[in-house]
Formats: sequence, C-alpha cells, structure tokens
Amino acid sequence: MYTYISLLRGINVSGQKRLLMSELKALYETLGFQQVITYVQSGNVIFDSPDADRLEISAKIGNGIQQTFGYRVPIHIRDRIDFQRIIQGNPFIHRQGINLERLYVTFLSAPPAEKSLTNLDISAGIADEFISNGAEIYLHIPGGYGRTILSNNFFEKKLDRVATTRNWKTVNTLFDLLSTRDY
Repeated sequence: MYTYISLLRGINVSGQKRLLMSELKALYETLGFQQVITYVQSGNVIFDSPDADRLEISAKIGNGIQQTFGYRVPIHIRDRIDFQRIIQGNPFIHRQGINLERLYVTFLSAPPAEKSLTNLDISAGIADEFISNGAEIYLHIPGGYGRTILSNNFFEKKLDRVATTRNWKTVNTLFDLLSTRDY
C-alpha cells in the first residue's frame, strides 16, 4: 500500500468549482482509496492506494471528479518522501529575517524543460523571489501571494506545466499528517 497526497488545482476559489471536502472524501473512498483524510478547503487529500502509478491515480481521481461533479480538475500527486525533500530543500527558510508566512510552494505537473526556465524573468525592483527545483518552485512573496505576478497562471504560461500553489504552513501540516500515519 502506498500513501499519497493529492493537490487539486482551482477548487473552492472565488465560488468556482465548489466542492465539499466530505463529498471529495466520499468520492476517494468510492474509487477504492483507503484512510482518506482532507485538509482545508483547497483540495488537499491524503490517502492510501495499492497502485504505484501516480499518473493512473491522477487520471482515476480526475475522471471520478468529472463524472461526479461535472468539471475537470488538475491533480498533482506527491508522497511523503517528496514532501520531506520539499521541506528540507526550501532555500528560503534559513535566511535571516524571512517571514515564514510569506513562503509558498508551487507544485508543477512535471519538471519544466531547462530552456523554459529562461522565460521566468520577472521585472526588476520586485521583491518577490522564486527558486525552481524539479517539479516544485519555492516562492518568497513579502507582499503576500494575492499581490504577486508569480501566480499559477504565470508559471503555467511560462513553463507549459499545470501548477498549483500551497502556503508553507499547509505544506508543513500535510507533511505532519503524513508523518503520523501508520506504515
């Protein structure tokens, strides 16, 4: 049995694609996943699956959401080892004076092509910072995520990858929830 986190993109944002977490949990259980728990309303689901193929799991969940709720939702699948690597690898957390409430992680559907990373120039004078690391991008947004140009849409357009972002507190809480599970 494998334990995963699925990160859904774009649900319960500004009244769009409304989805109760209790309904989402029930769907995952109907799809055959076990020990399903959700965290906050943005579509974070921890679950067990006998399947090791993340693309197949993502497709299964996506098709289930489409058939049950009538819309498509991009889904990113990660595991405990991924989250441990993400947390340990955040280059911003060791900087003096960093406000942890201004750190975010953007999860990509796949690592971007090296060539596309050159498209990520942002205007001079902006305090926002990002560091790409495989299929994740670490963000430091001093002015708050709602005010940055480094949005999911920005990264999707520049990198040709589907993106979803979580704040640092959520990333750590998901890892904590994973770490307390019985394996």
